[in-house]
Amino acid sequence: MSARRKGSRPPVRGYGLTPWGRAFAAVVEAGADHRHLTGARRYFRDHHVESLVVAPGEITASVRGSQLDPFQVVLIPRPIDPATVVALLVAAGETDALLALARGDQPSALGELITPTESADVTSACTCPDEAPRCIHVLATAFEVSAQIDRQPTVLLRVLGTDLPDLLALARGRGGADDAAAPTAAATPDSPQQVEAAYFGDHAAVPAVPTVPSVNPPTELDLGALRSALRASGVGATELGEALDDLAELYAVLRES
Repeated sequence: MSARRKGSRPPVRGYGLTPWGRAFAAVVEAGADHRHLTGARRYFRDHHVESLVVAPGEITASVRGSQLDPFQVVLIPRPIDPATVVALLVAAGETDALLALARGDQPSALGELITPTESADVTSACTCPDEAPRCIHVLATAFEVSAQIDRQPTVLLRVLGTDLPDLLALARGRGGADDAAAPTAAATPDSPQQVEAAYFGDHAAVPAVPTVPSVNPPTELDLGALRSALRASGVGATELGEALDDLAELYAVLRES
């Protein structure tokens, strides 16, 4: 159970708090009227978006609305061409932006090339009967994705159909990014590569560290089962949203450490 004092106000959920998260939310909400925006922000704040899956080039979610069964939402962002992005970074001498992204930053040189800029960059569909260009459920889903991008900028790459390892590999092939900064085995007699080679006794090249796919546990868990587990542990019905926020914050710290 949360350690917050009884009677204290729960934290306000936010989205679009960073340039990349704000850019994604802005193109989806462009043209939406006040009623839809207000309703979507309430849905976002109250955790109506469930089963959110951010796959390469496609976002799906279930959103609890005014009917018994949740509505199904799909967002399809316009994909980027990784080779073109890297070529433009190399031409501008900005391949260090990829290293900045690996540190959790949102480098503007890369953001200018990949962030969506107009409403047509993200198409959407929902099973609800609302005929508005962007219904409440689509908007709430976009706000959830925006919040994820705020916490982990590489989510935007996955949204756009690529990932950081792919961009780094392309940059290395062009002689950019971490090639210049990467130490070579012959740099010094005590370099880590030489030490590891000597340790194994055969002086063979040490394989690269495998890339672990990024996972955001709160979006992968079965929220129904999670709520049941929290209730069983003593969390009250009115405190579930606060407990889920606490879990999301803890997972964000673990991913960044």
